[in-house]
Amino acid sequence: MITKKIGELLIEQGLISQGQLDEALEMQKNFPDQTIGQVLCRLGHIREADLSLVLDQKNKRRTLADIILKEGIADQQKLTQAKDLSRQHDIPFERALLKLGLIDEERLARAVAAQYDLPYIEIKSLSLDPELARYISPVYAQKHLLVPISMLGNTLTLAMARPLRQHEIRELEDNIRLKIISVIASEASVFGALNALYRVDLASSRTAIDEVNLDLVPDSISELLNKTQSFDEPEVEEEVKKVTEKDSVIVKLVNKIIYDAYMKKASDIHIEPYPGKRDVIVRIRIDGQCVVYQKIPYKYKYAIPSRIKIMADLDIADRRRPQDGKVDFKKFGPLDIELRVATMPTVGQMEDVVIRILTSGDPVSFNQLGLTERNREVFEKAVNSPYGLVLVVGPTGSGKTTTLHSGLSLINTPNRKIWTAEDPVEITQSGLRQVQINQKIGFTFAAALRSFLRLDPDVIMVGEMRDEETAGIAIEASLTGHLVFSTLHTNSAAETVTRLLDMGIDPFSFSDSLLCVLAQRLARKLCANCKEIYTPDEHEIDDLLDEYGRDAFALTGIDCKEIRLARAKGCEQCGQSGYKGRLGVHEILDATEHLKYLIKRRADTDDIRTQGIHDGMTSLKQDGILKVFQGLTDIHEVRRVSIK
Repeated sequence: MITKKIGELLIEQGLISQGQLDEALEMQKNFPDQTIGQVLCRLGHIREADLSLVLDQKNKRRTLADIILKEGIADQQKLTQAKDLSRQHDIPFERALLKLGLIDEERLARAVAAQYDLPYIEIKSLSLDPELARYISPVYAQKHLLVPISMLGNTLTLAMARPLRQHEIRELEDNIRLKIISVIASEASVFGALNALYRVDLASSRTAIDEVNLDLVPDSISELLNKTQSFDEPEVEEEVKKVTEKDSVIVKLVNKIIYDAYMKKASDIHIEPYPGKRDVIVRIRIDGQCVVYQKIPYKYKYAIPSRIKIMADLDIADRRRPQDGKVDFKKFGPLDIELRVATMPTVGQMEDVVIRILTSGDPVSFNQLGLTERNREVFEKAVNSPYGLVLVVGPTGSGKTTTLHSGLSLINTPNRKIWTAEDPVEITQSGLRQVQINQKIGFTFAAALRSFLRLDPDVIMVGEMRDEETAGIAIEASLTGHLVFSTLHTNSAAETVTRLLDMGIDPFSFSDSLLCVLAQRLARKLCANCKEIYTPDEHEIDDLLDEYGRDAFALTGIDCKEIRLARAKGCEQCGQSGYKGRLGVHEILDATEHLKYLIKRRADTDDIRTQGIHDGMTSLKQDGILKVFQGLTDIHEVRRVSIK
């Protein structure tokens, strides 16, 4: 279906001519911030009322979200969060924005004014005439949140928090026999004006929406901590009783910790209580690094873990054994996220809690993985193979699942049946049939893999090869016409081969099935807003060349004299750390004929690594140094995530 532009619609309605539209389009080049409708009104080719009517009828207005995004008030992630809150709790999108603190009332009013091409005014700066109250009834004014602010001749200016529709304005004009001019004001100033003109105090009652959702986003941490005054050593039983109360400070405190961690894009939350009168330490992991988020008074050391255990449906009476569970946080707060909770008894009869924030999302584009040209070619060739085994390896939290899903997105077409077994399912793709592993009922990766082979698959992704059984079934599947993806917890690509052989895998079957092994780490990216570009001295260049390998560096074709590096500086956007976001550092072992021969001979790790380098493999550290030369990160990060 072809979507018509507003200019074409106005011509169809007979409101403007083609010549007038062409004139407006030419003038718009000088006013790029104005819409074509605003330019047409400025030229006098169309009345604002007629334009507004067409925009409303044809649903052609800019959305409030688009305006907020364009003005940089909030990013797409926060807008999505506000939309989710609006949908889950059945409140207007504007109210959700205010409730989440993404925008204040004045900026919201200005955005609404821009959306409807209406002036924004501040009522508090005007002296209201009490006589104006007789033109609009108090009931109508309260219902529609509007107030008369001036009268000139037979024209009445109405300030409103939300604009009336065109037919409502015409009906009102007919009833009061006056022409109406609409302007936008903040809700708070409209409430103040209503109180001044009609002696109606709406600010104290607001709306039922506000009352229902008052505690969706808790107060600040400091305000919450100041609400209780007891400083005695807490008793376990007394503190645990408090965690089930709906309005308890503990409930709000836990919600606030989780909310702030999510907004800071943290992956994990660590709750660390100590014996005696030492504060509870709350740390969050951002871009792979733990930072102290808050120190909470010791009096909450029993209550906070107990509250989290209640949310995860764990046994709060059992504090001697480790427990784990999951939390659907939208039942407790404004975020539609899932949390994975693990508890651990610690010294002094304390209990640590670690919360993993599982944010479901779309796969990262393959071009955004940061693969070098050689690595991209090898991995893409493997992904597009009709059958075989593709392994992505690295420690926990190194982005293995993200890389696998990016590879799957390349081949996710209607003519391929793709099954995935994951624990947990964090990234979703339309077209994949994704399965959640459940160890408690015996539904393991091996069990899922066996079942997949009876479901007519073309491609199979196994979240992790944890044992010989899973690895053996995966290799068997890859030899019988299936393309199999999986992950392994190993330090390098070469070590992966010897690890699988040590598991007891048949080397002949393994060598025949293997396509490539991609090892990766995640290094922090330098903040693009504040990173400082500089020319390194000879000593720094020599150190980098020594770490890369001078003979290998000579093959890159990079001129040492043209190298420019970047270093961390720190700004508000990156929390003064100098880093924001992460990037992948990779090494790919291509399963060439020579490498397969070594696998059949059960060669050791060093021989396999040497053959991989001979076949063109760059090590993790070398790939990281290349990204240092591109100004994406610094050598300190590369050294942190890779050894050699």
